[in-house]
This record gives sequence, C-alpha cells and structure tokens, in this order.
Amino acid sequence: MKKEKPASQVLYRKYRPQTFKDVIGEDHVVKVLEKAISLGNVSHAYLFSGSRGTGKTSVARILARELGTSANDLYEIDAATHTGVDDIRELNEGVSTLPFDSKYKVYIIDEVHMLSKSAFNAFLKTLEEPPAHVIFILATTEIEKVPETIRSRCQIFVFRSPNQSVLKEFAGVIAGKEGFKLDADAAELVAILGDGSFRDTHGILEKVISSSADKKITRSEVEAVTGAPRAELVRDILEAVVLQDLHKGLSAVGKASAGNADMKLFSKLILERLRFLFLLRLKAGMDTYISEQISEDDLHFLTDLAAKAGASLTSETLITFITASESSGRTSIPELALELALADSIK
Repeated sequence: MKKEKPASQVLYRKYRPQTFKDVIGEDHVVKVLEKAISLGNVSHAYLFSGSRGTGKTSVARILARELGTSANDLYEIDAATHTGVDDIRELNEGVSTLPFDSKYKVYIIDEVHMLSKSAFNAFLKTLEEPPAHVIFILATTEIEKVPETIRSRCQIFVFRSPNQSVLKEFAGVIAGKEGFKLDADAAELVAILGDGSFRDTHGILEKVISSSADKKITRSEVEAVTGAPRAELVRDILEAVVLQDLHKGLSAVGKASAGNADMKLFSKLILERLRFLFLLRLKAGMDTYISEQISEDDLHFLTDLAAKAGASLTSETLITFITASESSGRTSIPELALELALADSIK
C-alpha cells in the first residue's frame, strides 16, 4: 500500500493541530484518548465520525504520534479512491509485517464508508483478529453507511461541527497569524461561509487573504471575493419586514438574484440578522452577546430598527424565514422561497 504524497502547504495544512491541546471543540474525544494512552488502554480499532472539516484526520494523526508511531509506520489510505477488494487484500497482507521502528503500525482509512461491500468483507477478518502491533483509525462523514459488523468492532467517537462563534474566533486568530486583521462582521461572514467546517473556513479565509491589498479586511471585501450577498440587501429585507414594505423586500431579492447570489446563503444571512433583531426587540438582555457577534455599525442599525418593530416582527416571522432557508435551492426558481416568506410576513 503506497503512502500518500504530501500536498502543497495551504492554510488548513499550515495550521492543522499538531497536538491534542491544539484541537478545538472536541474535548469529549481528546480527553478520552489522552486518558486511554496514559493508562495503556489502547484499542486496536477506532472509528471517527463527523461532518467534513471537523478534524477527524488531524486527531487520527495526533493519536498516532502520541503512540510513538514514526512516519515509516503510519499509513494513510483514501477509501474514496481505494474502494476495491484488491486494495484491502493488499492492506491485509501488509499488516502482518512488523513495524520498522515503532511499537505500532497505524493505518488511517479516510472516508471508510466508500469501501465496496466485498472490500468491507475482506477487511472484517483482519479487523476481528488484528496483529498486536496494528491499530486502525477509520474516519467517515457517513457512519450509517459503515456496516454494523465493522462498527461493532471499533471504539466510536463522534466529532461535533464547530458553531459560528467558534469559527468566527478561529478565523480571527488565523488571520492574525498571517498578519491580517478581520473586522468583526468580516469574521462573522467568513464563519457563516465556513458552514461548520474548520477546513472550509480556512479555504474561505485563504481566498480572502490572497486577494486583499490591505492588512485590514472588511466585510465588503469578503463579499466581493466570495460572491456573498451584499450586507445592504440583507438590511433592505429586514427593513421591508419591519416597515411592511413588500416592494422594498422583493426589490432586494431581485437585486441579489441579478447579482447571482446564492439564495440559500442569502436566506441564512437574513435569518441570522432577523434573530438578532427579534432578540433586541424583546429586550431579552442579549445586547452584549449580540454586540460580540456583529460590527458596531450593524448593532446601531439593528437597535434602531428594533425600536420601530412591533407586531410586524414576531416568532411566526422567524419561523417563516426558517422555512424559506430550508426550502431555498429546492426549486428551479431559487428566489421563490424568499419571495413567499416576504409575502407571508408583510400583510
């Protein structure tokens, strides 16, 4: 089984966690693994499950490193391209040989759910009775596609997707290490675009940084580079709802559509701001929390608009736009869900 060649250095590789203490938001995984290593209770097979970009492969590598496994005894296999039974037979033959210079040979199999049925069957025998010097770390984004016979022979760890607040701070820290400063609302947009993935957040940030001539990055720069809907169009939608101005709302949707904006993202951005606006209207004591999430200018805008909101902004309004967000992109007319939400919210 050939080892993968190292890829070019990009941000997510440059700042990939190197130790357990570098791992963000997965304490429920890290603490158990650290304890197991300290007690010498190492399993022969682990299954890491979670959405893309949550650090499964990074933690697998850290685990191998903490077990003292050298590069010569670490094997990474992409099951998306090594799906067949012949690939697994090759692996099965390789596990019988002793490590070169480590206590363990560690096999990291990424996207393990992509293995064919015959490949899983061939792998099962080795997984049931592995040599004492072999540890398997399987990673998947779709654990339901991994056969129960495989799952039952592994210690399973579920990785959580980072929330927007975590990704916002993360983006700011990485930008700082690269010599840039993200405005608060720019960091917020990068976090939203990251969509629960550290790797995707790295990718968005790298794209923005590589296109920036200034060390201080604004939200408008992020919008321009990524094609995200402009902030003023989101504001127009909020004002349309509060002031009950259907024409203004539909006009904003039309402008976003004409600019080839992603309507699902547009819906998400609107929903984010609607939530803050609703909390401010309720005077629920969330002002400090909200001020940490958005720019000072945005806070002033939402505070002023909340003072004008009455019966026009209710929990039903938010539910209507939640439905629109979930429905966006499901029809051949991308803007239809938002248009219907505006029509239902503006009487």
